[in-house]
Amino acid sequence: MLCGSVGSSLAVAAEGNAAAGKTKTAMCAGCHGIPGYKVAFPVTYEVPKLGGQHASYIVKALQAYRVGDRKNATMHAIATGLSDQDMADLAAYYSSAAVQSAAH
Repeated sequence: MLCGSVGSSLAVAAEGNAAAGKTKTAMCAGCHGIPGYKVAFPVTYEVPKLGGQHASYIVKALQAYRVGDRKNATMHAIATGLSDQDMADLAAYYSSAAVQSAAH
């Protein structure tokens, strides 16, 4: 009984398109495209590498920034401008084999 109710409460995630995601990376590359990049406001924060992350992790992180569960003003502003499809496309791109092999 519990499994049925949990499964029905989960939202269906949009399926990502890596090619479409590649065209949406301009706002990401300014920080995430620089190896070892750190931001110093409001605190020093190491910007994580996106290439090679699991797609579901990227989507969940973007959703958390959008609703404010993750705190970063820049990421909140960016995530609020992304649709669920944009998030899925970006996640598909950054988790793709081509990006993972280029990141190493």
